[in-house]
Amino acid sequence: MAAVARAGLTPEVLARAGAELADEVGFEQVTVTELARRFDVKVASLYSHVRSSHDLKVRIALLALAELADRATDAVAGRAGRDALAAFAEVYRGYAREHPGRYAAARLRLDPETAAASAAPRHSRLTRAILRGYHLPEPAQTHAVRLLGGVFHGYIDLEAAGGFAHTPVPAQESWDWIVDSLDTLLRTHPAPGSQPLQEP
Repeated sequence: MAAVARAGLTPEVLARAGAELADEVGFEQVTVTELARRFDVKVASLYSHVRSSHDLKVRIALLALAELADRATDAVAGRAGRDALAAFAEVYRGYAREHPGRYAAARLRLDPETAAASAAPRHSRLTRAILRGYHLPEPAQTHAVRLLGGVFHGYIDLEAAGGFAHTPVPAQESWDWIVDSLDTLLRTHPAPGSQPLQEP
């Protein structure tokens, strides 16, 4: 990480530098002390911009959530059904591979006020926009939001931990199968009052 002049330090600069550090060493290892060492400044000089290591991590989480939301919005634009579902899922998987520390940061538990003001609601709106194409009523739509989150994040975590490294079936093949299976489930699930999405 390149050193930055002290005069250029801002909360935004520190959040982005912290995000880069998280990708290098892991989100849990990010501290104000370590960031100060990277900038070759005294720890006290950073506390005029961030209140604590937790505050720094929250800022990294907000940055990661915004980046993910932007990517997901671009990925699903003009898509529907399985195409939208697959594109949405691949954004998270690709982001986790490219930015493992930021991906972990995006899952940091935020207080309700901070979460409401972050990009987190955009993720929920995007998920529900995709699910509306499957004509799921409530509470089936909420069940589906939780299902997708659990499956995608769970698979990504297992893959990142090397859980599929020693199996003969490629991880990508399983991923595609899972997306196909979810698409089929969402199109055909007999939720009361739902209208299954018909194949074109």
